[in-house]
This record gives sequence, structure tokens and C-alpha cells, in this order.
Amino acid sequence: MIKKHIPNTITLGNLACGCIGLVACYNGDLKMASYMIWLAAFLDFLDGFIARLLKVSSPIGKELDSLTDMVTFGLLPSFILFTMLNETTSSLWPYVAFVLALFSALRLAKFNVDTRQANGFIGMPTPAAAFFVSGLAFWPSQNIVFHSFEGLFIISLLLSLLLVAPMPMLALKFKDFSFKNNFYRYLVVILSAILLAILGFRSFPIIIISYLALSLLALLANKTQQ
Repeated sequence: MIKKHIPNTITLGNLACGCIGLVACYNGDLKMASYMIWLAAFLDFLDGFIARLLKVSSPIGKELDSLTDMVTFGLLPSFILFTMLNETTSSLWPYVAFVLALFSALRLAKFNVDTRQANGFIGMPTPAAAFFVSGLAFWPSQNIVFHSFEGLFIISLLLSLLLVAPMPMLALKFKDFSFKNNFYRYLVVILSAILLAILGFRSFPIIIISYLALSLLALLANKTQQ
């Protein structure tokens, strides 16, 4: 059946975006690399949606999805960080950016075997880290947080640790559309839309910070209700 190959073909398109993004990084075009992350994220959503729509799934599709995510949401954002760090110093310190790739691999492997993450996340999902990094290229080079050696160094390490942090985080999966059951999910969507409208592509780091903060608030609210 041809239809069973459609989701995997879309997943390979995701991987192609990662490859093109790496070439863009090599050529110093970090904005193009960021565009590839966003296109890859759309295809990452689309392959799962199409698989559910066509009612086709396979173990190969699951493994292919993880391997693809490692490139597009692990290696590519690490390469962006490395390129930015390399512009701030000529030492070996920029290679710390690849810690993000290593922890992304660990995060993806843990996700595949952790049954607790069927309806939510334990630790920050790799696309969230990739989106954070993708927005850095759109901030002015004079920004001391997103373009200094110290800022980029700290970002590389913090994102890496958040990927494997034992903290439940929101997944934007709506079992129903009631406001009561999805209060924090709606807040994430609304706040993201507002920030995107105000700041444009520069908003992505702030959106991810907001997502982390709302995930923490949702966790505290759940503990209070128990």
C-alpha cells in the first residue's frame, strides 16, 4: 500500500530540512538554518497527523522519527550555537555547543522507552530547545544576552540540562477543548501568539521561557489540588 509510506516520506522531508540547515550554518546563513528548523517542525507535526489520519503506523516510522529529530532538533541547533559562539572567541570553548546535541540524543532515547510521556513530557522536548536557538539569529548582534560568549555558553548548558530534567512539562495535546482542562495550554498558545505578533521571529526564546514557566505553574497547581 502506497499510503503507508506517506508519513515516512514526510519524515524524510524533515531530515532533508536538517541537512539543508547544516549547509546553511556552514555558509554562515543562520537565518536560513532557523527557517529549516521551523519547516522541519511543521513536517514533524504533519507526519504524525497524516499517520493518524490514514491509520498507518510502524516501528520503522517511530525509529525514523527519532533519528530525524536528532538531526533537525539536536545537531542543527547545536551547529547554530557553535557558529554564534565561534564568532565571540577563537578558543575551543565554542565546542560546548555540541553538548546540546549529546543531551538531545539522550532525551530522544529516554522518550522512546518512557511510558510516562504518552500524554505529557518529562523534561523539555527537543523541538522546544531548537525553537529557542532558532530565534537567537534574529536578535541584534549587540544583544549581550543572546550574542555574548557568556550568554551563549550558559544557554548551551541550560538547554542541555532542561532536556533531561525530571520535570513534567506541558504537551500541547488537547483531549478536549474545554477551558478548565486546558487552561495552561491555552495560556501557552495565547501568549505565544501575542509575543510573535509583537517581536516577530525574535520572540521564540521568550516563548520557550514562557512555556517553561507555565509548565512549572501547571505542575505546582496540580500538586496543590492533590
